Amino acid sequence: MQNDVEKLVEMLSKVFSNTKIKEIMTRPPIVVTQETKIKYVKDIMRIKGISGMPVIAPGFKLVGIISIEDIIRVFENGSFDDRVNKWMTPDPVYLKEDEMLLHFLQVNEDLKYGRYPVVNNDHKVVGVVTKLDILSWMFKKLGYIYVHDERREKALNKKYMSTITGELLDKEGVDFSYKIDYDSVEMIGAAATRLKKFLKEKKIQEDIIRKISIATYEAEANVVIHSSSTGNVYCWIKQDHIKVLIEDFGKGIEDLEQAMKEGFTTAPDNIKEKGFGAGMGLPNMKRFSDRMTIVSSIGKGVKVEILYYIKEK
Repeated sequence: MQNDVEKLVEMLSKVFSNTKIKEIMTRPPIVVTQETKIKYVKDIMRIKGISGMPVIAPGFKLVGIISIEDIIRVFENGSFDDRVNKWMTPDPVYLKEDEMLLHFLQVNEDLKYGRYPVVNNDHKVVGVVTKLDILSWMFKKLGYIYVHDERREKALNKKYMSTITGELLDKEGVDFSYKIDYDSVEMIGAAATRLKKFLKEKKIQEDIIRKISIATYEAEANVVIHSSSTGNVYCWIKQDHIKVLIEDFGKGIEDLEQAMKEGFTTAPDNIKEKGFGAGMGLPNMKRFSDRMTIVSSIGKGVKVEILYYIKEK
């Protein structure tokens, strides 16, 4: 498991190598002083579910680090009434908040410590960063950006591999499908309306139907306005969730992160005059979904997968 985490961190970190440590670190840090008794340190680690903490001097200056390994040494050779300064590791390796993630990779390649204190220019402890912190941040960052790996290629085939759950979905055996083969903005809403009617017939909960209808409408509008191509809407109803896939075969999204920002739009003026292209499509789709992923390939199109959990009545 540890090797898998190391490999995943290294692979994903290359994508975000220019990200600053302060964007990823856990803050505020949980710290102890040199005078704290070991028995209290042990309790803090247990309650907070952590395996180590920076040790500080007055002014939050970093002077050491105390870990679960040190607690074990105390258990074997010392007393839990001992002070932290007796068992801590002094002058620990640390990272600066303005250093890049690439620096973390270089440091961690040799040391592979579980955690690194993060300090500012005044050597004041401002956070702690671990490999799991980095993974958590990356997966959050990738909440709507799909990792470019071999599964992406499979997602472009007839058998669609869910980018959320990893399951293989059959487009031919889908519960609902609708072809978006129109380029008129007056037709926008046809797919969403048809899907809404289908879900009502299946007696899906009203609040879920409402969210699906809004997200599908926004996705349908994006296909008609931006893709310059046709598209499809698919819906699979499972025991505990509903998946909706909206795909097109157009020009794709050049900058997905920018496209997710509220108010950003590339719609022409004639479309805006008709009340569309306000730059809220993707943000609204994300807002009205339980989970969402986007796969975009320049010149090949966009796939938006949205998941909704079915809650017991």
